Amino acid sequence: MQVPAADTIDSLAIGLSDYLEKGQVNSVRRAYFYAEQAHEGQFRRSGDPYVTHPLAVAGILGEMHMDHQSLMAAMLHDVIEDTGITKTAIKSQFGNSVADLVDGVSKLNKINFSSRAEAQAENFQKMAMAMAKDLRVILVKIADRLHNMRTLDVLASEKRRRIARETLDIYAPIANRLGMNNVRVEFEELGFEALYPMRARRIAAAVKSIRGNRKEILSKIQTSIEVCLERENLPGRTNGREKHLYAIYEKMRSKRKSFSEIMDVYAFRIVVDRVDTCYRVLGAVHSLYKPVPGRFKDYIAIPKANGYQSLHTTLFGMHGVPIEIQIRTEEMEAMANKGIAAHWLYKSTDDLPSNAHIRAREWVNGLLDMQKHAGNSLEFIENVKIDLFPDEIYVFTPKGTIFELPAGSTAVDFAYAIHTDVGNSCVACRISRRLAPLSEPLQSGQTVEIITAPGTQPNPAWLSFVITGKARSNIRHYLKNQKQSESVALGRRLLTKALAGFGSQIENIPSENLNEVLQQTKLKSLDNLLEEIGLGNRMSYMIAQRLAAHSDVSADAAQEASDRLGSIDIRGSEGMVMNYAKCCHPIPGDPIIGHISSGRGMVIHTDDCNNITDIRDNPEKCVSVRWDPDVEGEFSVELRVELENQRGIIATLATTITGTEANIEKISTIERDARVSIVNLSLNVRNRVHLARVMKRVRLIKPVNSVTRVKSRKVRKTIRNVAGSH
Repeated sequence: MQVPAADTIDSLAIGLSDYLEKGQVNSVRRAYFYAEQAHEGQFRRSGDPYVTHPLAVAGILGEMHMDHQSLMAAMLHDVIEDTGITKTAIKSQFGNSVADLVDGVSKLNKINFSSRAEAQAENFQKMAMAMAKDLRVILVKIADRLHNMRTLDVLASEKRRRIARETLDIYAPIANRLGMNNVRVEFEELGFEALYPMRARRIAAAVKSIRGNRKEILSKIQTSIEVCLERENLPGRTNGREKHLYAIYEKMRSKRKSFSEIMDVYAFRIVVDRVDTCYRVLGAVHSLYKPVPGRFKDYIAIPKANGYQSLHTTLFGMHGVPIEIQIRTEEMEAMANKGIAAHWLYKSTDDLPSNAHIRAREWVNGLLDMQKHAGNSLEFIENVKIDLFPDEIYVFTPKGTIFELPAGSTAVDFAYAIHTDVGNSCVACRISRRLAPLSEPLQSGQTVEIITAPGTQPNPAWLSFVITGKARSNIRHYLKNQKQSESVALGRRLLTKALAGFGSQIENIPSENLNEVLQQTKLKSLDNLLEEIGLGNRMSYMIAQRLAAHSDVSADAAQEASDRLGSIDIRGSEGMVMNYAKCCHPIPGDPIIGHISSGRGMVIHTDDCNNITDIRDNPEKCVSVRWDPDVEGEFSVELRVELENQRGIIATLATTITGTEANIEKISTIERDARVSIVNLSLNVRNRVHLARVMKRVRLIKPVNSVTRVKSRKVRKTIRNVAGSH
């Protein structure tokens, strides 16, 4: 697996001349001699001259057949950081492209992923930015990390473990996302060996001990496949695939399988000349051994996100031995092993970017989009980690466009994958032509239709089931902005009412008063101040008192005047900063009072709710409110129904309630005795008139003895906990 590094610039140049022009090879040589001079007198931990490291990094990129500018950047990648030579000096010697690459890699070299989570996240953001400018930056960095992993032995054990953990967590998944399978496997093997040396040794010994027994079976299966292909006149080469140690370890750990269960599977790869032959070979092996149902995957028609293409099938071999087979073309084999790097291998100067290159670019642009919408760097890294470890599913739009999503994705994830606006206005979905819940996990092959409606907005409950980073970051971003604008609107209403008591208005506040208050509260603008009031973090009448500082009206008189000027109307459409208490369930028609709850905005209680008895006259905590005549929406209410036990009574009760256009949220039954039961219902109704109609219909059910509305449950006694009781 390990690629031998070039010992000297001459041996590297000979290898490069196979695919680069003479002038390009000479440019790489010139970069080497420049680096050799710059690093003069510097040595690696192993005692070797420092220049052996950039030479080895260039050798790795040469094995990938990378372009000459990447190889020059590899030679010079530590020059800016370690020798004091500037980017300008490199630009004048080697041109803009090479200087930008070297600068990008130098910035990545300063990234230290081992620091605490937030720093790690911010560093990953820098990496995304560097990749967006030029994908070759990350390829040079991957080659740099690969050589460092190969020479890890000289480091102290703690540093070795830190670098190994970082490689397994960050670099191996990135290599996988860019389709670089050979590099990923080597990262995992070297990282596993450094992080868990004893586990690696034990698994290696176990693999070695059973290798002899497997050899004979592998040979028999391989011969039978080759004979079958020859008989069908299908040209191709067949070889057995050995599972690498880290893959065995991860499978044992994640799938809770024993070593023998994993090693019972025999794996082969058949590489052929063209796509048409792949499908013919598939037919031939299916006629040779019986295929296992549900284990066939066509990654040729629908490639993986990283550009990987192949046919996968599992067969029942001799004596029921499972055989995993991959069938692909030579070009697919190169793409599977080199991934994004193969883009430069197959690319001539006139060519358009390859599929792998386009996919990698889309992924990086997706990262930047997530970064824009993430609330903070930790949220960003959480979304990226989801994105780096996908097991893919493939679903279709009604017009037949394929979308690839991580396993477990829902229709909401699909909606955001189409477009952010589609996700934000999504109200329902059809999965394979049937109406389905938005939270239902999608399966490969399904056709998903998203139903949208203008004026709708994301539901906070979606965050409990969405899988993709894009959906999660967009929902959070929208809700955060929505809550902010709602807080400002509510804060404006509260401050307007409070200022009215001082005979003033927001528009008439002297600018020096406003600036003084903003300075005292350490806020930047009036909107920030209104947001704080709307969220309940600042008291409106106290802010009003400071803003109207030169008014002759006393605070008590202002409060009285404010009360006389009327209550705040509750429209039901205020959004997330208006909450309805779960202890008393107020609905339109009930006399109500507003409690200002820190961080949550206003919580509406019924006027007689036990939980606010002690604070209802405190102007700092409560404000006068009333229902707007045109209040809209549905409000939660609780009913207690006492009824005689009868077969099907709960179904009758539910049908009766839904017949009145009320929605049942929750239903629970307590059996008082063998004859009588208590049913507790949580319903959504429009107002008291609607509730009265529901209760009247329920009372008409014969076995029902009584129906009562449950009001004002005592949740907490202490005033200080009122906010937490809603």
